[in-house]
Amino acid sequence: MTVKLGVIMDPIDTVQFKKDSTLAMLLEAESRGWEIQYMEPADVFCRDGEVFAKMQRLNVFDDAARYYELQPAQLGPLKNLDVLLMRKDPPFDMEYVYATYLLDLVEASGVLVVNRPQALRDTNEKFAVSAFPQCCPQTLVTRSSARIIDFLREQGTIVVKPMDGMGGKSIFLLKNGDPNTNVVLETMTQFDQQTVMAQAYIPAISEGDKRILLVDGEPIPHVLARIPAEGEHRGNMAAGASTKGIPLGDRERWICEQVGPALRERGVYFAGLDVIGDYLTEINVTSPTGIREIDQMFSVNVSTVLFDALSRRLSTT
Repeated sequence: MTVKLGVIMDPIDTVQFKKDSTLAMLLEAESRGWEIQYMEPADVFCRDGEVFAKMQRLNVFDDAARYYELQPAQLGPLKNLDVLLMRKDPPFDMEYVYATYLLDLVEASGVLVVNRPQALRDTNEKFAVSAFPQCCPQTLVTRSSARIIDFLREQGTIVVKPMDGMGGKSIFLLKNGDPNTNVVLETMTQFDQQTVMAQAYIPAISEGDKRILLVDGEPIPHVLARIPAEGEHRGNMAAGASTKGIPLGDRERWICEQVGPALRERGVYFAGLDVIGDYLTEINVTSPTGIREIDQMFSVNVSTVLFDALSRRLSTT
């Protein structure tokens, strides 16, 4: 029987062909003969306790000149799907939360939702590391500028970032005595009204911000190191970082052993851990990236591992 796969994502005509991890997943689904139904968040709605969507049959191709083809939209219930991928990029705002409420109902109808809606709500990509302090640098989560200044004095150099950002947006490096400290913290905390995260600066960022992909709690044995551009402190590809592939090391494997089982128990089937030096800094669960880069660098297929895991999940339900 053909597996019916739904995907909720940003507009498909905006994805970067060479880099998009969602596209990599959809190419794997296509290769398996799965039926793909495409939708964007605004296409999904609830009527009298049942979730419907305006869906378009999607075919994808590993061809930059023509990588997708959409059929005319049809309205239908999401309970008819077997699997639903939630791949909408942050920001994680109230609209995203409302989408997870809809996905709760879809999951209750028997559809395998990846990642689980409750896990998406509960696993803030910045704050989630606080559950694993043994893996992390010194970390402070607060809305108090005074407390962050005390933390800065204690650490000497820190990184301050918003709780809901992505791609390196609004991440600041502060050093003790920096004359911009007050204005940065006023802006970040909105005068102590908005919670932010501060972490001790890790000099090993010069060697790269390492993205480790977890499938059903187990790490892919290949790591994507994102190396900051000249004059940058952010290891984000969106901020101009270069990339190189490295094997999973002993410390990274240990971090995965600490984090992986907890994520699997929550229903996080696909996650991206960010590790700088020896320290876990973020846990990405909304729409982790890095598949295409790892595939190309190591001649592997991460999506095959993921879809094998999803197929096993389907066979047990």
